[in-house]
Amino acid sequence: MQKNRKSILSTRVLNPPLITEAKEAGVIVDEISFIETEAVQSVEVQQEIKEAYLQTATVVFTSMNAVHAVSAWQNGQQPYWDIYCIGNATKQLIIENFGEHSVAGTANSAAELAELIVKESDTDEVIFFCGNQRREELPSILKNSGIGINEIVVYETIVIPNKVEKNYDGILFFSPSAVDSFFQTNTVSAQTILFAIGLTTAAAIKKYTTNQIIISSEPGKENLFRTMMEHFGE
Repeated sequence: MQKNRKSILSTRVLNPPLITEAKEAGVIVDEISFIETEAVQSVEVQQEIKEAYLQTATVVFTSMNAVHAVSAWQNGQQPYWDIYCIGNATKQLIIENFGEHSVAGTANSAAELAELIVKESDTDEVIFFCGNQRREELPSILKNSGIGINEIVVYETIVIPNKVEKNYDGILFFSPSAVDSFFQTNTVSAQTILFAIGLTTAAAIKKYTTNQIIISSEPGKENLFRTMMEHFGE
């Protein structure tokens, strides 16, 4: 006898095989985006990125969006960068574009990444490629440790506050920005379980509701999906 089907909302588009896998396990996933990102196209930012390629530097990426925006101006160059990043998906994208040798360290959160840089790197300045909605944890820790930051905003986050008309058993959140966008126009029932990709996203959820929150053990879209499936799936 088949279990009652569970209805899940993902606030970000997932890979089609994951949707199929969930359906086969009796979990129906709707996908509605609540944010989108756009690379900054200004001449000033383009020039900053191109100048960074010419430097020997310690570089920080906290999202795949930033890697995409920066690698768009690579033009075959392999810069002398020691790169620190968050999460395996971002790491793999960095390896594809800049080579495995360029990865100096990874962590599961911005705060952990900053602590790693302070501990392992002897640099006195980093180049931080980020978005316009970046969190304060990493810059704050680095500055307090005497490490300067050349912050280059390479992409912008645009809010899409869609209205949701149905109740879900669970909702997947992948960023604090998506949380803020969702709760601009929506509420959740007391029974809905909220899944967060990390601690900062969970903290954003707590601003709006006291519902149960389950946090993924590792960052990444698929990891959050797996966390939900372990809870609801077969």
